[in-house]
Amino acid sequence: MARYMVEKNYVRVLGNIWQPGIGKCAMEYTLDSSDVENIGDFTRENVERWLCTHSGDFQSIDDFSASVGEWEIGWANEENELAYWDCMSPVED
Repeated sequence: MARYMVEKNYVRVLGNIWQPGIGKCAMEYTLDSSDVENIGDFTRENVERWLCTHSGDFQSIDDFSASVGEWEIGWANEENELAYWDCMSPVED
């Protein structure tokens, strides 16, 4: 039986979108090979620079985490990671 490994490259973002009154928002950007190439060396600074031109609906970015292959860039702090997951999985009333 053959085994296949699927590699998912992504940047998870927490910040504010352009629409007023919404508050914090979160999104996961899936990176293709072109995005990974444009980021260059996988450093926090280079991913942040890439986000400046690829953040779409975000007016400002508070924090992010990223993963490319076996490399990972974590959140700046645990509070931001928890806020990201709160935005991605809101509690239903």
